[in-house]
Amino acid sequence: MATSASTTTKGVNEQVFEWEGKDRNGKVVRGEMRAGGEAMVSASLRRQGILVSRVKKRRSSGGRAIKQKDIAVFTRQLATMMRAGVPMLQSFDIVGRGATNPRLTKLLNDIRQDVETGTSLSASFRKHPLYFDALYCNLVEAGESGGILEQLLDRLAIYQEKTVAIKQKIKGALTYPIAVLVVAFAVLAVIMIFVVPAFKDVFTSFGAELPAPTMFVIALSEFFVSYWYLIFGVIGGGTYFFFQSWKRSESMQRTMDRLLLKVPVFGDLMYKSAMARWTRTLATMFAAGVPLVEALDSVGGAAGNIVFAEATEKIQRDVSTGTALTASMQSTGIFPVMVLQMAGIGEESGSLDHMLGKAAEFYEEEVDEAVKSLSSLMEPFVIVILGTLIGGIVVAMYLPIFKLGQVV
Repeated sequence: MATSASTTTKGVNEQVFEWEGKDRNGKVVRGEMRAGGEAMVSASLRRQGILVSRVKKRRSSGGRAIKQKDIAVFTRQLATMMRAGVPMLQSFDIVGRGATNPRLTKLLNDIRQDVETGTSLSASFRKHPLYFDALYCNLVEAGESGGILEQLLDRLAIYQEKTVAIKQKIKGALTYPIAVLVVAFAVLAVIMIFVVPAFKDVFTSFGAELPAPTMFVIALSEFFVSYWYLIFGVIGGGTYFFFQSWKRSESMQRTMDRLLLKVPVFGDLMYKSAMARWTRTLATMFAAGVPLVEALDSVGGAAGNIVFAEATEKIQRDVSTGTALTASMQSTGIFPVMVLQMAGIGEESGSLDHMLGKAAEFYEEEVDEAVKSLSSLMEPFVIVILGTLIGGIVVAMYLPIFKLGQVV
C-alpha cells in the first residue's frame, strides 16, 4: 500500500514532490513530500531507508474552490474510516488521494503533515478557518479531549449534510425563477434594440398617428438603443454593489436579514431554514458535551441570519447569569411555541439535545414542504410576468396594423 514520507522540510520555497522507491523489504512505496528541492527529498528518503527510483515535482493545479459540500463529504469519509479502525494519518492519505479537487487534496495533505508532526487535529483545523469554522473545531477538540473523536466526527458529518441539503434546496427553489427572469430581460433587450426599430420604420411609412401603447414602446426602444450600455452597466454595477454592501456592511446585513424574514412566502422559507440550522447546531454541540454557554458561541452564526445571531447573544448573556434556556429563548420573541415547549421539556428531562434534534428534524421537513410550495407558486408567477411583458409589447406593436386593417 502506498505510504507517505514522514519528514517534511520547512522552507520559504517549498514545493510538493511525488516520489517512488523501494523500502528495506523491497516493497514498492510511493508518496508525496513538501521540500525545497528534489535533492532534499532524496536525502530525506534515504535516511528512512528508502531506495528512491523517481522524484517529480507535482504540477500545480488550481482546481475549483473548496465548498462546504466538499468538507461535508470529507468529514463523512474520515468519520467512516476512523470508526472502522483505520488510523488517522492513513485515513487522511486515503481521502486525499480520492479527492478530485486538487485544492482539497493540498488542504488535506497540509493538515496531515501538521498532525504527523504532533499537532492536534483540532489545532490543525484551526489553521484553516476559511473551511473549518469555530463550531467544527470546537466539536473536534471536544472529541479529542473526551476520547470520542469518531462519534463526534459522525455527528459533524450528519450536521453538515443536513446544512448543505437545506442550502441546496433553497438555491434550487430560487434558481428557476431567477434564470427565467434573466432570460426574459435578455429577450426584452433584444426585442427593444433590434425588433421594435424595424417596426418603427414600417409605421413611419403609414403617415398616420400611432396609438399611445405603440408610442410608449417605441420611446422605450429608442431609450434602449441610445443607452443600452448605460442600462446594462447600471444593472450590473448596481447588482454587484448591492451584494457587496450586503456582504460587507453590518447595517445592510441587519436590514436585509430582517426584511427577508418578512417577505411573503419566501420569508417563511428563510425563517424555517434558519430555525432548522439553529436547533440542529445547538443539539449537535450540546450532545457533544460542550457547555451550553460555550455552545451558544457557535449557534448564532450557524443560523445564517443576523436576527438569530443577535437573539443568540442575548440568550447567552441571560443563560450565563443563571436564567433558564427556555425563558431566555422566549424573551427574544423569535422562537415559535413548539420549539419553546420542546426546549422546556428537554431541560426538565435532561434530554435537551434529543428534543432540539427532533425540532430540527421537524423544521427540516417544513423546509422541504416550503420549497415545494414555493416552486409551485413561482412557476405561474413567472409565466404571468413573461406573458405581461412579451404579450404587451407584441400587442402594442400590432395595434397600428389592426387599425390599418379596419380602415381598409
